[in-house]
Amino acid sequence: MEILIALLVIIAIIVIPNIKVVPQAKSYVVERLGSYYATWGNGLHFLVPFIDRISNKVSLKEIVKDFAPQPVITSDNVTMQIDTVVYFQITDAKLYTYGVEYPISAIENLTATTLRNIIGELELDQTLTSRDIINSKMRSILDEATDPWGIKVNRVEVKNILPPRDIQDAMEKQMRAERERREKILQAEGEKKSSILIAEGEKESAILRAEAQKQSQIKIAEGEAEALLKLKQAEADGIKLLKDAKADKAVLALKSYETLNNMADGQATKIFIPADLQGVATIGTTLKEMLSDDDKKTK
Repeated sequence: MEILIALLVIIAIIVIPNIKVVPQAKSYVVERLGSYYATWGNGLHFLVPFIDRISNKVSLKEIVKDFAPQPVITSDNVTMQIDTVVYFQITDAKLYTYGVEYPISAIENLTATTLRNIIGELELDQTLTSRDIINSKMRSILDEATDPWGIKVNRVEVKNILPPRDIQDAMEKQMRAERERREKILQAEGEKKSSILIAEGEKESAILRAEAQKQSQIKIAEGEAEALLKLKQAEADGIKLLKDAKADKAVLALKSYETLNNMADGQATKIFIPADLQGVATIGTTLKEMLSDDDKKTK
């Protein structure tokens, strides 16, 4: 009985450790007698004791590696530091296990050499403004180079580009000068627009003043014309009344005398005397006598 129990314990010790459960997003590479045997996906699996062994446990998730800055030289001989981030995923656990020694280190070295080759064809300004082109070229080259290793490179991102300090200072000065130039241009454009608006305002104001003066002169002229018209109408009406009243020559002569009197009034320095002044005097004497007779009759 004790022997049976001992055998069961020994079997349990040997069998239980060889029962393996592979989790999700994992892959196990199994060797049998030192040679590749199988690749296990997620689920329950059993190793043959003393014959099979797990050679590598591989994660199938996307892996992100941030590599240290690498010194690179542009085509115009400017040395700068560039660090990259590589996003990759293991697609074949067997190739990943047997394809290359230290695959992460291999990817890092491959990234550095590829980056140097690409940047060596670009000038400084192109390097600073062509990140998308650099990323695309590096992803294509790395993805093709890592296929035999069971690795797929999904993305490559240039994280930082660090030019030398003197280059950075020159770039800052250039950017500052560019900002000042744009500021002056905007200020000049603003002053130009302001001047244009002021000139347009003065022009419209002058037009309005001229129009107002024109209307005022028109109104004054219309008023004078209307007054003159009414004066002439009044004179015409007076003449008509005299004609209707059948005024004799004496009345007409008296009116002429009144006109002569008005002409002589004021600051006039010359007086025009009609040729028939004697007739006017005679008419005046006649009027005086007529007034005297009326006064006597009244008394």
